[in-house]
Parts: sequence; C-alpha cells; structure tokens
Amino acid sequence: MSKNELILPKDFPQLQNDTFLRAARGEETEHVPVWCMRQAGRYLPEFREFRAGKDFFDTCRSPEACCELTLQPLRRYPFDAAIIFSDILVVPQALGMDVQMVPGKGPTFPEPLKEPEDLQRLRVKVDVGKELGYVFKAITLTRHKIEGKVPLIGFTGAPWTLMSYMIEGGGSNTHSKAKRWLYRHPEASHMLLKMLTDVIVEYLVGQVAAGAQALQVFESHAGILGPAEFKDFSLPYLRDIARRVKDTLKEKGQDVPMIVFAKDAHYALEDLSQSNYEVVGLDWTIDPRSARERTGGKVSLQGNMDPCALYAPKERISEIVKKMVEGFGTRGYIANLGHGLYPDMDPENVGAFVEAVHQHSKQMIKQI
Repeated sequence: MSKNELILPKDFPQLQNDTFLRAARGEETEHVPVWCMRQAGRYLPEFREFRAGKDFFDTCRSPEACCELTLQPLRRYPFDAAIIFSDILVVPQALGMDVQMVPGKGPTFPEPLKEPEDLQRLRVKVDVGKELGYVFKAITLTRHKIEGKVPLIGFTGAPWTLMSYMIEGGGSNTHSKAKRWLYRHPEASHMLLKMLTDVIVEYLVGQVAAGAQALQVFESHAGILGPAEFKDFSLPYLRDIARRVKDTLKEKGQDVPMIVFAKDAHYALEDLSQSNYEVVGLDWTIDPRSARERTGGKVSLQGNMDPCALYAPKERISEIVKKMVEGFGTRGYIANLGHGLYPDMDPENVGAFVEAVHQHSKQMIKQI
C-alpha cells in the first residue's frame, strides 16, 4: 500500500479475529477474549526503548509513534484486541489547557481551573478535527498496519474524570479541589461537564470514522464520588455520551460496541448496566458472581483481575484466572485487569495471564 492509502479510513484489511466484538455483544465465542488496559506501556522494554528521551505528548501527537506503540504488545502476546496509544488528557488540551507530562510526577496543568470565571479561558467552540486530528490519523494508520489481526479500540476520559484533572492540576488522593466545585459551584460544574461532553461525543464519533471498532469511556475517578454525587455529576453525562454517539453513528449506518469503566463505582453497577453501553468494565473490588447477578444479564462484563496478581508465580496466576473466568462465566465476558498494567511488571507474567484466559476458557466452553 502507498503511504497515501495508509492515511485514508477505507479499504481496511478484513478482520480475522472478532472474538472481542462478539463477546462485547453477548454472542457465543470459542474462547474468552482478553486484552489489558495499558498493554502498550512501560512494562515492555521495547516501549521504554522507543519512548526514551521523547516528550510524552509529542509522542501522542505522532500517528507513526502511536501506531508502533499500539502494535508492540500484539507482537508479543495473542491479545484479542488492541487499544490505540493516546491519553485521556488530550481532551483538556483541545479545550485550550496546557498539560505537561512531568517525569516522576505525572500529568501536570501549570494553570489549573480555580474559580468558575476560569471557564472563560476554555475554547467555546472546539474544532475537534483540527485539535485532535492526530488521534484520528493514528487510528487510521493503525487499522491498516494491524492487518485485521484484532479489533482496534478507541477511547476517551469521561467528563468528571477530566474535570477533576483540570481543577486539581494533576493527580490527587482526595480530589478535594474538584469536589469543592461540585458542592460550592454546582452550576459552573455542570457547565464544564457539558462542555466536555460535547467535545467527547464528537471525538468518539471521529474515532469511529477514522477506523475504531469499539470505544471505551474511562471514568477513572468515579470512586472518589459518593452515590448521590455520582448520580448528579457523572452518570447523566456517561449516559448522554453513549446515547448521542450511538444516535450519530446510527445515522451513518455504523454501530460499534461501547464500554464504560467507572473505577470503584461498585455502588452504581445497576445504573451503569442500564446506560446504553454494551459492556461494563469492573475493577478488582467487585466479586464476579455478584456483578453478574446485579447486572442481570443486561450487559457483557469486562475485567477484573487485580493487576498486582501479576506479581504472583505463573502457576498462581493461572489459578486466579481460572477462578475469575468461572465466576464471570464464558458468555458475554471479556477478560482484563481491574486497572492498567504497572511499569514494573514482568512481561512474561502478562503472557501467562493471556495464555491462562485462553486455555481455561476453551476448556470450560468445551464442557458446556
């Protein structure tokens, strides 16, 4: 293929392994599909080598770099899906905020939002194609280069999670500055959440147009909210995103499964299972059988092994995986971790996790 053809979102190679997409829709599969959050990450020596000396967000803005980093774990492991290498904080950047990745500290906003009047600093009308076109190009290039091996997942951060970063100015244990807004400035909070939602909807639709075959919405900071605040400041926007994205895609004759991952929001499992998402992602604090009962077969489930279980010996990983798959059952289930991979994890143990999911689930399906 010529270089020009690789940047056009059409004539993609035919998909050879649709196990992940079928599981997302609750259909029968030969094995339970598996992928890992942060599978393109610092635990891989080739990732560290490729990223050495390069600015994080410069890497995010290079379609070729994102494509290479997305493909690296697929060369090592028989994952059933890939997720585009990017970051949730590209959305605040699109709204005009400066975000830097500071080594040893993580994402940092030099000028966070402090008071409601600071909302005036944000772009009122975001040209998503212009501001985030580099993500679309990365998705299109990767869809071609992945050669149909597995589906490609696009993603975004959810409004509340992005809002908390924009006000905290980075990571936080208490998120007290962002939560202060919810209690002291509820109207301004809803205004910001709505601004973010509008950009996110367009961003996700653009990712599908570029070639994404599934979408995940990360509400990473859900657990810092109580049930009442979640119902007010997170859930309505999560539902709005799914409904609007699906309605827009439907008009174009497109349909992709959507996953919502609201970390530590175990109190909201029933609500999340009735929010227009095909899949609900779970962290490791939820018992698989209980999650099945509480979601009542309305959705497929994804998760939820404790990432730290990967520090165990390989035989123990295999036992933990077997128990997890038995708990979820093999239908309407996508195996994953309950959070992203950590940088100090042994790549061999990640391989053992993937192998155990495939091996145990194949045996269980045969016995049905």
